[in-house]
Amino acid sequence: MSHPLWGIDLGGTKIEGVILPSLNDPRPIVRHRIDTQGQLGYRHIIDRISSLVEELSKRTGLQPHRIGFGTPGVLDPLSQTMKNCNSTALNGMPLKADLEKKLAVPVQLANDANCFALAETHWGVVKERFPDSRMVFGIIMGTGVGGGIVHEGKIWGGHHGIAGEWGHNHLDDSGGPCYCGKIGCVETVLSGSGLQKFYTQSGGTEKSLKQIVKDAGNDPLAHATLQRLHEFFGKAVSTVINLLDPDIIIIGGGVGNIDSIYAEGRAAIGKFIFNNRVQVPIVKPTLGDSAGVFGAAALVS
Repeated sequence: MSHPLWGIDLGGTKIEGVILPSLNDPRPIVRHRIDTQGQLGYRHIIDRISSLVEELSKRTGLQPHRIGFGTPGVLDPLSQTMKNCNSTALNGMPLKADLEKKLAVPVQLANDANCFALAETHWGVVKERFPDSRMVFGIIMGTGVGGGIVHEGKIWGGHHGIAGEWGHNHLDDSGGPCYCGKIGCVETVLSGSGLQKFYTQSGGTEKSLKQIVKDAGNDPLAHATLQRLHEFFGKAVSTVINLLDPDIIIIGGGVGNIDSIYAEGRAAIGKFIFNNRVQVPIVKPTLGDSAGVFGAAALVS
């Protein structure tokens, strides 16, 4: 007997929950979000998740058999504690064990980029346009940069739980220090904040990324910022293609909305890829902000 799919997207500012009928029917039975209130600490976050699960049950009369969680970091396979979370209260904590104790059901955890890639595979752009794809690489380029790998419809987490963490490969020292403690990570160069930092440090006044993109036609510094984005995007993505050779690459996040990435950025890949042409589709997602919580639900399909 199949049960409805329960998914929860745990973010720094909000926690969203959804119940879906099945992998073949993603029309939500219910969808609800609450504030995380993470400043009140780890135990409070656990209590907030429990409150959300109770609310979903109250609204539907359903009880979960398993729950999938999208998290802002990963569960270390060896220590069974969280790591690499920008919601720092989670780092070093046995989140899976604590959730299972609190909710009294099995839970499955994956980071938000993996959930993004999984949702787009089962219900988004992969399903709609490239249904024969076996290897999917999902990129999130926003305030931070992350990646997720889906192979044969399942997340590939890796031996250390960090498969797809493309955002913390070294790209260029000019990106400066990264919060992870290293220098010049992809995230420091290609994130929205990294692009804005480059613009201001090059002599520009403070502008939003959206404004920088808009001004690129008449502002030489804005133009240079986008040219740098295209070049380093090509260099960074070429390493993904050389290693995985995915059937499709999906780009989410605010930086992924910059249209020139799909033309000039794609062309730059050809300078670095170990091939004489770039054929892999590089596309925008179709699920919008549904991807995270839907992907969490797909974890328990």
